[in-house]
Amino acid sequence: MSNSKRFAAPGIVALFSLQLIWHVFLLPVGPAAGWLIAGLFALPILPALILLLLRHRLAAYWGAVAALFYFSHGVMETWANPIARPIALAETALSIWIVVAYGWDGLSTRMARRKTGGRDV
Repeated sequence: MSNSKRFAAPGIVALFSLQLIWHVFLLPVGPAAGWLIAGLFALPILPALILLLLRHRLAAYWGAVAALFYFSHGVMETWANPIARPIALAETALSIWIVVAYGWDGLSTRMARRKTGGRDV
């Protein structure tokens, strides 16, 4: 596992945990529906978390794909719900963290090729 994928792993776990904490403890919709809603909101990142626990090489990829959904949700909640704004900003920041961490290897390789004039490093 590359360093960038190792850096994405804590972001995946944090984003999954944030969904559970947000919808069960911080801003629950109702007493009975809290766990159901938390489960539904945690569902997109769950495959990445399972792959991460299995140490599969595509865990960071699927985490980054799910993070795009959470980024959109975080931006929407930031604008629409002032009460949830700090939590939504945390969700947005974690999403950016995961996407940038996953793409870091490709970006650094691309920049290294530019420095060497297109030759392989």
